[in-house]
Amino acid sequence: MATSFLSKSQFINPHYVASVIHEGIQKAAIQTKNDSLLEYTSKAVSSLVSPNGTLIGWDPYYYSLDDIRIGNNILYFWDKEGRKEKKYEIAARALRQQLDRWPRTPTGGFWHRDPVYKDQMWLDGIYMADTFYATYTSYFEPENTTAWEDIVHQFDLIESHTRNKTSGLLQHGYDEGKKAVWADPVTGASPHVWDRAVGWYFMALVEVLQIYPQQLPGYARLKEYFTTLAAALKKAQDKSGGWWLVMDEPYPGMEGNYIESSGTVMFAYGYLKGIRTGLLEESYRETALKAYDLCLDKFVKKEANGTLSWEGTVVVGSLSGNATYEYYIGVPLALNDGKGAGPFMFASTEIEMWQKGKS
Repeated sequence: MATSFLSKSQFINPHYVASVIHEGIQKAAIQTKNDSLLEYTSKAVSSLVSPNGTLIGWDPYYYSLDDIRIGNNILYFWDKEGRKEKKYEIAARALRQQLDRWPRTPTGGFWHRDPVYKDQMWLDGIYMADTFYATYTSYFEPENTTAWEDIVHQFDLIESHTRNKTSGLLQHGYDEGKKAVWADPVTGASPHVWDRAVGWYFMALVEVLQIYPQQLPGYARLKEYFTTLAAALKKAQDKSGGWWLVMDEPYPGMEGNYIESSGTVMFAYGYLKGIRTGLLEESYRETALKAYDLCLDKFVKKEANGTLSWEGTVVVGSLSGNATYEYYIGVPLALNDGKGAGPFMFASTEIEMWQKGKS
């Protein structure tokens, strides 16, 4: 899939979709010891940062959490290439300093985007910003307890407002001001559980748990959030192995709803990495493999020219409108969407690591 995507006119920009694709290619390169793939990704990321450390196309006073995701790619190559590339350090510091200026809800949560989503937190944003926030802190400020507590606070807020106590799943987001047309009058939560939002969040949890200091009280909370969500997702899994686009009852199986590829493969990856790193019990492997096998059968397409394509990924999910069921199922699907293909590469590297360990 990684080599196939090199032939699909990939965008090289600081947008989060390109960033996720480049991380997928990077993971594939490391797993398969493919120097040309790794060189491609390294050059792609390098091309986005000018020699003086300016992130090309980035506005330090435009606040959208999606734009923080590129920081993970920058920090990866800064670390793996010897921590000597000063321009990466400067660019990462600028992103980190932007978080210090970020507009926040009254209780301290990062706005998803300013000014259009004032006082709103979305599950998507936790992945986009807080995986970078945690990685940066682990590299440059590992003793900064205030930063670590701020990171877990973002998860605490999302949990307290969007976790459904019955299903264990999380609504797409919430409005702390309760002014959005969709906001629950008590919790501020949006009305539906959208699979990719939960997928981003599940991946954020497994990634941050790799580096969050275990001696701090926030670690235990993060682990509980992860393990309880893993249990809830297992219950919500369709018999096919996938997960429905709109996951809250009574919508699974309803007309217009469908098994969606990006959420399905994100869940597979979260399970696989969670099992490998000791966060989840081995018993979840059956759930993960069932999901991954479905992806191979249903969403990976073999093209006539020998390349692979990725199908079944919904283009977008937003809380900009009424956030109705009809809205979510009315969004079109895309071919070769990086929001699904990237996490497929993530999951595939986990599968291959596991298979290699068995042999």
